[in-house]
Amino acid sequence: MKLPPLILASASPRRAELLRQLQTDFQIVPSDAAEIIDEQLSPQELCQLNAHRKARAVAKTIPDALVLGADTLVFLDGEIMGKPRDVADARRMLAQLQGRTHQVVTGVSLIHLRGHRERLFAVSTDVTFRPLDERQISDYLSKINPLDKAGAYGIQEHGDLIASEISGSFSNVVGLPVERVGEELAVWAK
Repeated sequence: MKLPPLILASASPRRAELLRQLQTDFQIVPSDAAEIIDEQLSPQELCQLNAHRKARAVAKTIPDALVLGADTLVFLDGEIMGKPRDVADARRMLAQLQGRTHQVVTGVSLIHLRGHRERLFAVSTDVTFRPLDERQISDYLSKINPLDKAGAYGIQEHGDLIASEISGSFSNVVGLPVERVGEELAVWAK
């Protein structure tokens, strides 16, 4: 058996780049599903729910395809750190993260509506930031655009300036746990 046509339900260039590492053909069809925030859900549950909503919205329009939806969030002490509103908010977030360990959780949903199959999972990675002063935070922010990134940072962009340790999947911190997605796609194709 082989995979049905694969669709990435995301406009994220980082996710597309990561998925290309798996040497599989896919199309990009960004999802218009709104992300929800629900304080009653665990980080894993929330990311999986949003990934499911994104994948399902696209799968409804292309039921013969295998649709991959993903949602990545940064959590510090269980509190969500989404995308910053502006540079001042990004500065505040990085100041909170500095010198501490936080979690990056990515929920992934694989849906094939015609085949009545879905696989839902979440991967969590611990990221420890270096102690950072205001000058170091300003220097980092001058090198990246923090506004489209949960937690106001991109580990793949000068991450060595802010992070001292990553425990778990590096690609998960970028936005898609490639190792796990590869395993799931291999099982799907059987």
